[in-house]
Amino acid sequence: MNVVNPVGTRTRTVTTLPAAIGLAPFLIGGWGLPLPSGDLRWLSGVLFAVTAIALVRFVAGEVQLKHRRLLILGSGPMAGKLIEEIEANREPRYVVAGIVDDEKPTDERISDLWLGTSDQLAKIVADVRPARILVAVADRRKGLPLHALLDSRVKGVEVEDAVDFYEQLTGKMAIEALRPSMLILAKGFRNHGAAEITARIVSVVAAVVGLLLVSPVLATIALLVKLDSRGPVLFVQERAGRNGKPFGLLKFRTMRPDTNNTSEWVRDNTHRITRVGWYLRRFRLDELPQLINVLRGEMNLVGPRPHPTCNHTVFTKEIAYYRVRSSVRPGVTGWAQIRYGYANDLEEETEKMRYDLYYIKNRSLGLDLRILAQTVVTMLLGRGASEVRGRAPEENTRALASRRRAAAARITPSERPASALAQTRR
Repeated sequence: MNVVNPVGTRTRTVTTLPAAIGLAPFLIGGWGLPLPSGDLRWLSGVLFAVTAIALVRFVAGEVQLKHRRLLILGSGPMAGKLIEEIEANREPRYVVAGIVDDEKPTDERISDLWLGTSDQLAKIVADVRPARILVAVADRRKGLPLHALLDSRVKGVEVEDAVDFYEQLTGKMAIEALRPSMLILAKGFRNHGAAEITARIVSVVAAVVGLLLVSPVLATIALLVKLDSRGPVLFVQERAGRNGKPFGLLKFRTMRPDTNNTSEWVRDNTHRITRVGWYLRRFRLDELPQLINVLRGEMNLVGPRPHPTCNHTVFTKEIAYYRVRSSVRPGVTGWAQIRYGYANDLEEETEKMRYDLYYIKNRSLGLDLRILAQTVVTMLLGRGASEVRGRAPEENTRALASRRRAAAARITPSERPASALAQTRR
């Protein structure tokens, strides 16, 4: 069988059957070894037990590897993004056995994984024995090896769309690979009816209870903000709510007032953060006044973070499917916040949009509770906005992030006038 290493490159070909046969005599004959009577007879039992455990673990490892082995049909951008995401995990859940495409990929990152053309798919599947075949063909009008895919499916190999698998793997959606029809026909998007009513009830109840419990904390923070620096206690900024309707988002002020109308990104304003502000931002206590926004009906407890109204217009033009983001109430916390952190440019906002779109599609009470639990952990550990947070868990290196940006071919801030994007800390 083919053995693949954790990053998916093929290393060597070995046969596991002789190894199993070699262990069998020790397992079967362990009890019959001619050992002297007395205290040494227990060695036969130990040998039998150890050999049995080793053989079970050996077989279990082979079964686990088979269930993790992926074969990718197609070598376009979607295939590249999948491989990058799998490789970026420190402990990959899957291994890429190879790529099948009519032409050998020109991308050096994945060219060594090419196993052959699509008309050889049946033979490749028999040799590789993958658990899944991921269809990542960009242009399906040229046709797919349907007979080979069907044969593989009826023989127990899962055949799955690469976009759907990417969503399950990463907790975000591949915006560049999505077609409007895929979203229209997709299951999910439970943003009305019972799901919406449940989310609203939970948000209101939690906001009322939260305000009652933390009212002494709110009063203390307000006093500290006032004593620490000149200016108002609360910072009010116009944000875009559901369907783009503007509202005034409330926060405790964490920066010294600035009349120069400078950028509002964290990286450009660290010199303005007050002493109290550093702690408030680190533990996200500056967000607590937004419980009032929840009671007003402007926000839910969980949802996409609201953008400033000026940025809302820009993002609608520049980020694919951004209008879908406005179909739900914004939230005090959200899936993108706990998975990615804070964004500092249009490129990073596009990356966060992938997570927001995933949340809107898969929204449920269970997912909301998970987000709230992780938000509490984030607050307790002080992973707030005292500094720009790191990338999502699966994006462990700057190199991988750079490759994704290059592959996505998105518009970057450097390609736009500086005034076109009103910058803000969220």
